Amino acid sequence: MKALISNDDGINASGILAAKEAISDLADITIVAPSTQQSGIGRALTLFEPLRIDPTRLKDGTVGYSISGTPTDSVTLGIFEILEDTPDFMISGINIGHNTGKSELTTSGTVGAAIEAASYGIPSIAVSLQVNRGDIKFENDFIDIDFKFAKKILRKVTKNVISKKLPENVDLINLNIPAKPKSEKIKIVKLGKRMYSPIIKTRSDPRGKPYYWIDGIPYNKDDENTDGYCLINEGISTLTPISIDNTSNIKGLRNWID
Repeated sequence: MKALISNDDGINASGILAAKEAISDLADITIVAPSTQQSGIGRALTLFEPLRIDPTRLKDGTVGYSISGTPTDSVTLGIFEILEDTPDFMISGINIGHNTGKSELTTSGTVGAAIEAASYGIPSIAVSLQVNRGDIKFENDFIDIDFKFAKKILRKVTKNVISKKLPENVDLINLNIPAKPKSEKIKIVKLGKRMYSPIIKTRSDPRGKPYYWIDGIPYNKDDENTDGYCLINEGISTLTPISIDNTSNIKGLRNWID
């Protein structure tokens, strides 16, 4: 088996090595990831400037490929330039911080990388680990946190992908793992509404002109049996099937336009 691993936290992030360690004996692994932190960039593609591929020595002594672009750029170059053959499956993560809810799904660079691979028919897993410290969520360097449980859950899910592929009409799966698990159970759930309620922070520069930070507070009104609710309130790993086909109610729209 051939596997491609990428992320949005950057080539030096600890989560990408944790993902590699979780499946090291299941596949031949190639790591291709952005050179810098790319959280929140979604599925952005670089079209108006050149990209560079730099072989990079990772913390475990092996070589990965650092890309001067987005997670989607990394996956695209990995599949069509670096790898000789199409990978059998792809993992994006392990991301520092969970990725739950409909609202944030398309802004996540972690999920964006998985969607890009899935768009070429490659079974893909976007995997994220909840953290309780906001100050480490957007780091792009090696962070010493405990990935033991996350690696165990990712390995279990990956073995299913290898042995069974993905179910019909499922292009990728979004896996979220709690920081303080209360069970080894993995719950199959739908997406919640969102992760954060946006807030805008306004400040002034030295000349008195305003500038703005987009921030947010955790959203806590998700229904039961959604990813955000189960992860946060029940301490259970969640798995959500995702389809790239966003086509909705064709019949209803025909009736509406008529």
